Amino acid sequence: MAIPVPPPSDAPRSPMRPASAMSVLAALLDRSLDRMADAAADVRRFDREAIREAADVWDNNLFPLFWAASTSNAGRRERRARTVLEWMAGFGERRRAWMTDQAAIAGYDIEPLVPPAKLQAPGRDYRGHVMAPQCRLTRHNVDELVPDYDLAAASVRHLRVERAGTRLTAFVQLVADRRFAVDEAAPPALLDVWLDDVTDIAFDLADTRGAILHTGPREVGISLGPGGRLRAAGGEYRLDDRSWHLSTTGRRADATTPARTSRSNPPRRPPGADLDPDAHAAATLLHHAMLELRSVRYAAHADDVPVTKLCEAFSGAGEAILTAGSQRGARRREAAFRDVIRTWADQGDPDITRWIATVLRARAGRTDIIDAPRPEQRTTPTLDDGTPVSRTPSQAVLVMASWTATHTDYGTERPAAAQLHFALPPRNDDTSSAPWRLRTVDCADPDTFRLCTDAFQGPGRLVRVGKSTTARGLDLHQGALHVTTGAGRSAPVT
Repeated sequence: MAIPVPPPSDAPRSPMRPASAMSVLAALLDRSLDRMADAAADVRRFDREAIREAADVWDNNLFPLFWAASTSNAGRRERRARTVLEWMAGFGERRRAWMTDQAAIAGYDIEPLVPPAKLQAPGRDYRGHVMAPQCRLTRHNVDELVPDYDLAAASVRHLRVERAGTRLTAFVQLVADRRFAVDEAAPPALLDVWLDDVTDIAFDLADTRGAILHTGPREVGISLGPGGRLRAAGGEYRLDDRSWHLSTTGRRADATTPARTSRSNPPRRPPGADLDPDAHAAATLLHHAMLELRSVRYAAHADDVPVTKLCEAFSGAGEAILTAGSQRGARRREAAFRDVIRTWADQGDPDITRWIATVLRARAGRTDIIDAPRPEQRTTPTLDDGTPVSRTPSQAVLVMASWTATHTDYGTERPAAAQLHFALPPRNDDTSSAPWRLRTVDCADPDTFRLCTDAFQGPGRLVRVGKSTTARGLDLHQGALHVTTGAGRSAPVT
């Protein structure tokens, strides 16, 4: 059961060019920055997953890219770049598909440069037990799942619906009772379900127990409780169950999966060698920028990450690294990499320039490349922006809504919570052409959480509901989103 390949991007594609491995590497970096900038350009269509996915590619591939680029010998540079591309593509079918798609958008055919895709199969954990693979949401796969897990008695631990550009995606995590015996005190079995191109949503707190997975040729989905439902064009699921190897399906997989040996998962080290000091400083800076961009994966901090500003500052990094690395002689290369860092600082606004200076000092021990401008004094934004009287913004666009049940996580009790991402108009001027802004609202232990399809229809009137002595909360699109909490007020923007 293979992990499904993500759908191809709808971005325009350039005519295919003869593929140079180093040119493809540089283009993949520049495509990543462009992709993230596009995903955050208008927060009313914020695509958090696209940003996380693109930034995550470079966690352990940036230093290899710098290593590949840092030689004036064209043949050596090409051999290094091919090694790096093969290393990158070895992280699974999904990563390889991402590389193929993004290279094609840039006009390159990557297929001749990387090994053929491998069929995804169950692996084994450190105990030697076979692990459940990630599966497409199909009738065959659901028929294999149902005999081992009692979905009718399952409970919702987490539900999240969010925008991905012009589409909607959803994630549902269920706690499912096993129908098979386990031989140890195992933690609860969790069933994670992802849905793409969501078309229909209905959920409230009466719909947290009982689930039915639906599959069909044109639509899949999940029914929750008496009235909850999510419908989508496609989806997949994965069991997070350390006892899956004891299930009927797990035993069949165990019989056909090779035993784990010392060579089954050999340590993987990224290709490369030590960089010269200035190339290392540039690589460290860009790597830290990718980590900062990837932190949008934490929904509570998504509105703190300056995605657009970072992408603007590092725009064209792939081509700049290739040009600097191909200079003849170590001194020229080092000078070129210093110039690259200064260009990045010049392309950023004062906040980003200060950030760059801080990272260079703290992460690379360099204070000699750029000077940081003085910090500006600023106020902390809240949901109640406005003058002369503090008020709720007149309208908002719902970007993400999630609810989490009370549960125990690694021995710690976690209270119920709701979390919302809103795109809000420019402060004090709802008709301004200035960019909308992303804000996160956390609601502790909500009394009410209701979410329907219309909540995501676009700008709507955002209303505070309740009184100071009762549960208070927020309402959007006349009840399509309705959240209240007994804390005496709706939670502040984080």
